[in-house]
Amino acid sequence: MFAIGIASGIVGALTGLGGGIVSIPILTLMLGVPIEYAAGASLISTIATSSGAASAYVKDKLANIKIGMSLEIATTLGAIAGALIAATIYAHHLQQDIFVLFGIVLLLIIYPTYKEYRKVKRRTMNRDWTTDFFQLQGSYFDKASKRTVKYSGYRWWLGEAVMAFAGVISGLLGVGSGALKVVGMDWGMKLPIKVTTSTSNFMIGVTAAAGSAIYWALGYIDPFVLGPIVIGILAGSYLGSIILQRTQGSSIRLVFLCALALLGVEMILKGIGVA
Repeated sequence: MFAIGIASGIVGALTGLGGGIVSIPILTLMLGVPIEYAAGASLISTIATSSGAASAYVKDKLANIKIGMSLEIATTLGAIAGALIAATIYAHHLQQDIFVLFGIVLLLIIYPTYKEYRKVKRRTMNRDWTTDFFQLQGSYFDKASKRTVKYSGYRWWLGEAVMAFAGVISGLLGVGSGALKVVGMDWGMKLPIKVTTSTSNFMIGVTAAAGSAIYWALGYIDPFVLGPIVIGILAGSYLGSIILQRTQGSSIRLVFLCALALLGVEMILKGIGVA
């Protein structure tokens, strides 16, 4: 479980997915942990991912705190709603439906992310009234290309809508919903991939904290599962934050896409009883 935590933390920090998007499929598919307990451990470990990676991203000015906080209200409210829906599903023993839904969500995210990967080199700086009102602009020094990158986002309203849905998925599936957050900022608001993944890591901890309180009250937090996973993810997320700063944005998108495809298919097969 400790090794799983390290691998999950690295992938989560690199892609902005959060460690749970990796640890839940592995815990359930390989180790046979019930999905409700894997989800509970995932929510707590997502807070560890956020703490381990976001501190480094904020220090290097990759994470945009103003953008993250302006979007966080929708995800927090959505996470509480999603966790309450999950409680009803588990009470009626419909866990297999969660597996299938988890996989479908992962696969649906692939298309908009792939579109951004294909046109990232010709992306231009877009602006609308939300750009200045919500201060969706900034800059950071890219250690991979050795240059300062200036950016501006737009369509804050679209990002906020995606974040609300991301919050529901977070509470429902027990993840930080970093995948949807990355899509909302990358595809919806046209922010650079390094800004979206680092800001996502900053945000997922708050979202996970909102949903984890309900999982804790329902008794779905097992300390014997949680302990080694959290320690591993915390170490892995710190390593991932260092790797991200020295990696090209296109490479990060490829890792993101491959992880989504593999895990999405595996979860659906588990849900329909094939895997």
